[in-house]
Amino acid sequence: MAKILITGGAGFIGSNFARRIAREHPAWQITVIDKLTYAGTLDNLVELDGHPGFRFVKGDICDRSVVDPLVKECDFLVNFAAETHVDRSIEEAGSFVMTDVFGVYVLLESARAHGLDRFLHVSTDEVYGEAHAEPCREDATLEPKSPYAASKAGGDRLAFSYWATYGMPVVVTRCTNNYGPNQYPEKMIPLFVTNALRGEQMPVYGTGKNTRDWIYVEDHCRALEMILQAGTLKETVYNIGTGEELSILEIADLILAELNLGKDRIVRVEDRPGHILRHAVNTGRIRAELGWEPQVAVNEGMGRTVRWYRENEAWWTRLRSGEFEAYYRKHYVDRRGLEKS
Repeated sequence: MAKILITGGAGFIGSNFARRIAREHPAWQITVIDKLTYAGTLDNLVELDGHPGFRFVKGDICDRSVVDPLVKECDFLVNFAAETHVDRSIEEAGSFVMTDVFGVYVLLESARAHGLDRFLHVSTDEVYGEAHAEPCREDATLEPKSPYAASKAGGDRLAFSYWATYGMPVVVTRCTNNYGPNQYPEKMIPLFVTNALRGEQMPVYGTGKNTRDWIYVEDHCRALEMILQAGTLKETVYNIGTGEELSILEIADLILAELNLGKDRIVRVEDRPGHILRHAVNTGRIRAELGWEPQVAVNEGMGRTVRWYRENEAWWTRLRSGEFEAYYRKHYVDRRGLEKS
C-alpha cells in the first residue's frame, strides 16, 4: 500500500489526479495539501469524502513546519502546487516566485531529509518559450517569456538539481495546455464556455492565431500515474502532450459548435504582452519508454468539457463572483474595452 502526498491537490489538475488515484488505487493512502487560494476549492474533492485513507490538509508549501511531517510519512510526492495564470503573473510576479520557486525548494529539502521513492515535479511547456520549426524536445533551451513561465523554469531546474547534486529520485514533467472538468474559469477554455453559457462574448487576444498543443486532463493524469509506477527511468525530464495543435480561434469554434452558437460571440481584445505564438512539445520519449499515448482527441475532449460546465453550473457560478468578477472587469472590461451583456 503506497502513501502519496499531492500538493496543490484542490486545484484543477491536482484534483483530477487525486480522484484518478483514488479510483485506480483504492488501497493507497492519499494526502492532499492545498493553500486554498482563489483557484483551489474543496468542492473539487467532494468525491473523495469518506474515501478510506484520504485526508486533506490546508497549508502552504512554503511553510516547512506544515510540509515536513507530511513528506516524512509518504512514499510518493507529486507537486502541482503553483501560481499558474500568465496574465496574473504579468501584473504581480512576487507570489509566483514564492510558490513556484521557494515552495519547490521547501518540498525538496523535506524530501531530501526523509527520503522518498519518487518526487514528481509537474512543470509546464511554458518554460521553453516559443516552439519554432519543430516541437521542443526535453533538451531544448529554456526561454520563458512571462514571469509565470520564468518562475516555473526556476522550480523545474531546482528540482533537477536535487537529482544531479543529491541523487534524489526526482522526475520533472512538462505538459502542454490542459483542459477539462474543474478548471478555474479565468483560464481560456472555461472562460469561453462559461461566458457563452451566460450569453456573453468570448474574448480572443489579438489575431487568435496563436497555437497550442491541447491535452485532456485525464490523459495528463494517466501519464503522471505511469511515471510514478515505472521502475528505473532512463531520464529525469518527460514532455507530455498530444501533438494536436489548434489555434485560439479554432478552439473557440469547437466550443461554439458544441453550444450551437454563431461566431458573433467572438470578440477580439488587446493582445497579451509577450504572447507566445506557438507552444508544442516532442513526446517521443514518454511514448517510447513508457508506452503512454493520449486517448482523448480534442474534439471528444472539448465535447466532454462543455457538457461538464453545462451540467455543473452551480460549481462555476459560485467561482465567478467576488474576486473573479473584480479581476474580470479590470482585465477585460475596463482595460480591454470588452462590453458585458
